Amino acid sequence: MKVTVDQDKCCAAGTCVLIAPEVFDQREDDGVVILLDAAPAGNLHAAVRECAAVCPAGAIHVGEDA
Repeated sequence: MKVTVDQDKCCAAGTCVLIAPEVFDQREDDGVVILLDAAPAGNLHAAVRECAAVCPAGAIHVGEDA
C-alpha cells in the first residue's frame, strides 16, 4: 500500500487522525493533514482505506504496491 495526501485539498476535519493516528497527524497551526507513514503495515490497511473513504475533502489517496 502506498498512501499520499493532498494538503491543498485538506479541510482539516481530523477524521483521519482519529481513525489512524499511526499514519496521519495534523499541523498545529491550521490542522492540515500530515502523512506520517506512506507505506503503513498490513494491520493498518483497513483503517487507512476507511480514512480515504470518509475524508470530506478527498485529500487521501491509497494505491496498491505494484
